[in-house]
Amino acid sequence: MTYEPTYQAARSVAATIEAHFVEHAALACKAGSDSTASIPPANVIEAIVDAAFWASLRKEEGNPPKISIAFLRPDQAEDPLLFEKRLPLSPAILTKLAPGLERAGIHLGVWLEGDDLFLWGTTLIIPNLCFVLDVSEPGLLVIKHRRMCGFGKFTNVAVLKGDQVKVVNDESARIPDCPPVVKALLDLGSPPAWNDPVNVLIQLAVSMRGHQHGGCLLVVPRGTHQWRESIIHPMQYSVSPAFSGLSNIANVEDGLRESPWQSGLSREVEHIAGLTAVDGATLVSDQHELLAFGVKIGRREGSDPVDRVAVVEPVAGSEITVVHPGQIGGTRHLSAAQFVYDQRNAFAFVASQDGHFTVFSWSEAADMLMAYRIDTLLL
Repeated sequence: MTYEPTYQAARSVAATIEAHFVEHAALACKAGSDSTASIPPANVIEAIVDAAFWASLRKEEGNPPKISIAFLRPDQAEDPLLFEKRLPLSPAILTKLAPGLERAGIHLGVWLEGDDLFLWGTTLIIPNLCFVLDVSEPGLLVIKHRRMCGFGKFTNVAVLKGDQVKVVNDESARIPDCPPVVKALLDLGSPPAWNDPVNVLIQLAVSMRGHQHGGCLLVVPRGTHQWRESIIHPMQYSVSPAFSGLSNIANVEDGLRESPWQSGLSREVEHIAGLTAVDGATLVSDQHELLAFGVKIGRREGSDPVDRVAVVEPVAGSEITVVHPGQIGGTRHLSAAQFVYDQRNAFAFVASQDGHFTVFSWSEAADMLMAYRIDTLLL
């Protein structure tokens, strides 16, 4: 190619990313799907990552660029916006285009012809397993692809921040008692229906992280009351009857899930996730019914303080480490860890103001509290 990359991290990760897409495309083909996008070879991945990285360090009208780049032919997109003249892939052009393309869901199309990578236009709809690179902030790039189910949070493949590279490790989903929400984020065993409870929780997690206030979401089995033993009473913001707005719309039948349904579901997700910004924890059932928010967590009577937790980050090269819960975060993390330690059929989602995100769950196999650091999967 005529484009000569200089960002070293791009070269170090390109072959690994290509292998990921090849493997997933083979699985999709085996499953009978023929609607997947073309796979970029390693040298193309390197060039796209390089151009995006250097563009991310520039500014246009005083603002750093935010842009999503998708590798596909124009005829693989649905109703694309086509430039009359092709534009070369370069940091300067990406920076100039970024202000008009920074809204969520808009992808700038790039393709290879001969030895040249060129920008051909934009699209709102891309094929399954399409290579996507998001420029999130200066020096921060996220490589991902569209899920096979075609709706909801994209599956992250790798995160690059300066010289730091984190490649998502699918094998983390095979840890005994791995929470279903983590498996779904890793796209392993994820059901095709986006309204599955696990995938709604993913959208809640993304929204919680997005409001940047920090927050705690506790998920308990529907119809149970044992969780009340771990809450300080009285609850200032309890809900009666349980609010079922999100639950009702999430359970709409397949044939009725059109654009208005998707918009309605997104609004309900934002509604519940917004409440997690209130001081205290938000409580929902595993069927997405809101039970309370702004609640204070207390240690259950007769229970011991939680003193150790196994920390897992699902990225290549990461190992499970056992630490005191206080080493993971502040009061919010410690109280969430104590809640799941006492209520072992519950999950806790904790978002920090700095963007870190942790899921706490109890592992019967390990007889230990587990903490999954999933901010890499939520970017």
